[in-house]
Amino acid sequence: MVTHPSPTRRRRRLVAVLTVAAALVVAAVLVARGRGAAAAAPTASAADGGAALSPRDAAQAPSGLAPAVWVAGTPGARVLRACADPNNLPFSDSTGAGFENHIAELLATELHARLEYTWWAQRRGYVRNTLAAGACDVLLGIPASFDRALRTRPYYRSTYVFVTQRGGPHVRSFDDPVLKRLRIGVSVVGDDYAATPPVHALLARDVPPDHLRGYTVYGDYREPAPPARVVDAVARGDVDVAIAWGPLAGYFAARAPRPLAVTPVSPQIDLPFLPFVFDIAMGVRRGDTALRDSLDAILVRRKPTIDSLLASYHVPRLDVAGP
Repeated sequence: MVTHPSPTRRRRRLVAVLTVAAALVVAAVLVARGRGAAAAAPTASAADGGAALSPRDAAQAPSGLAPAVWVAGTPGARVLRACADPNNLPFSDSTGAGFENHIAELLATELHARLEYTWWAQRRGYVRNTLAAGACDVLLGIPASFDRALRTRPYYRSTYVFVTQRGGPHVRSFDDPVLKRLRIGVSVVGDDYAATPPVHALLARDVPPDHLRGYTVYGDYREPAPPARVVDAVARGDVDVAIAWGPLAGYFAARAPRPLAVTPVSPQIDLPFLPFVFDIAMGVRRGDTALRDSLDAILVRRKPTIDSLLASYHVPRLDVAGP
């Protein structure tokens, strides 16, 4: 006799699948994944410097967080190796122009370490070939729920956003009826459009599928910043509205040739549980608690600096007042 799962069990399974899909899409959008691996030998990027953790700073660190006790390499020759994509603005690039580049430099300075990068295009196998393989020490910009690394405390919370031309359609919610009449650009991973959270939310509200235009986060890796195409499409007028991960959208909207509006999506969580808001953390190898604790202490101590940096890159924030 064949038994079928109850409606409640089917709903629970769907929630689990969609929650995982949401985290995967955010992870992919956070760090655009190119066509083919782009590994290279680590190269030095930042010099030594900074002040040691003072007794006052140590006292201000939250309970249970150690001051800078992590040591890599031989004494006097510390190296902090960051995993990074060489073509993934606004997060990172090989010239050091991304905000994750600047945060990595800050971490190295605080640790009295020399910063080196392990460059690898963010795609399938990225974590396996970098952090898990011991080729680098820290991976910036991961969802705080990412379970393939030992995670730090979150250092910002962002959201998916609607991007429109200023003065164009006013969209604030997936429930806005106007979405059924608009051309909508969406970031997608691979060919399974329905597995991406924004597309699922739109189709669940009977937005016609032929109104959707998919822009892969893989992009053409021969061009700079491949995932920016979904925002470019709004500026060109190819679509009326785009739905994209906030840090990506905020950065490129601010640099568009015409004024664009960036609006956080609503709801933040689509019931029963499909999140569009994510806490972002850093990851180190499992078991490397010394480095994780040192990074946590730095994130607390240098929070104003990091907040200012994120604001300068127009990162939409839900954890602080700002853009």
